[in-house]
Amino acid sequence: MYTDGTREIRNLVVGFEKPLEYLNNPNYLGACIGRYAGRITNGSFSLDQKQYLLAQKEGIHLHGGNEGFDRKYWNIDKVSHKENPFIQLSYVSPHMEEGYPGTLSITLRYSLEAHGLRITYHAETDKPTLVNLTNHSYFRLDNSNKIDHYNLHLKCSAYLETAPNLLPTGKIKKVEGTVYDFLTSKKIKDLRLDTPFVTDTTKNFIARVSSSLSRLSMQVSSNQPAVVIYTPENFTGICFETQNFPDAPNHSNFPSAILRPEETYYHETLFNFGFVF
Repeated sequence: MYTDGTREIRNLVVGFEKPLEYLNNPNYLGACIGRYAGRITNGSFSLDQKQYLLAQKEGIHLHGGNEGFDRKYWNIDKVSHKENPFIQLSYVSPHMEEGYPGTLSITLRYSLEAHGLRITYHAETDKPTLVNLTNHSYFRLDNSNKIDHYNLHLKCSAYLETAPNLLPTGKIKKVEGTVYDFLTSKKIKDLRLDTPFVTDTTKNFIARVSSSLSRLSMQVSSNQPAVVIYTPENFTGICFETQNFPDAPNHSNFPSAILRPEETYYHETLFNFGFVF
């Protein structure tokens, strides 16, 4: 929720009216995605010279499988109502759940700050495994049933080429001279995206979107090397899936998504809200 200069209360996140509706959530509204966000080729990957088979549909493993983290019941560990209130959740994914090796222990925290929401993930494993988590919230900055008038600015000078089935080909291409060039702010218009962008920075904002109708803006910052921008066809919203590269296990030129027992996975994303005048 957000209060603008007219004191109008506005819900900026697309969601359901009733909690039970989230049990049937094919669009992943607001979900935590794991163990691996995005697509994996042929539902398989090789790790330490061993092949692992995952659930697949038409050669694609998507968002962690048939029952990814979006379909799990998480433990509520901590709730704070003090300054910068937060809720902290946890989930333990057992060895070979959905085909992934290693028992993975995840801590997820949602923290409210002065003008935004910070989401942090920590994960540890007892065996080498893959980890790529993200949040799948869709944002809607006004009451329009379109996003064509949204201005989008991305600090992303490259994107991942994808095949018609949206699997990465392995090629990293420059956005300059393409429809994906949002290096300077411009309107989305009728362009619909399901596109992995390579972030240029993990220190400042990687994306900014604003509505010319409500004057509301949202700035996204993250320590992740990529962000998938998704604008669905069947409802109004825009999703910023900060994450590692989709299908990284099957492309040696992509950043590694392997987590080993002596390491800790850490992912942080901040959604900051404000106004454009």
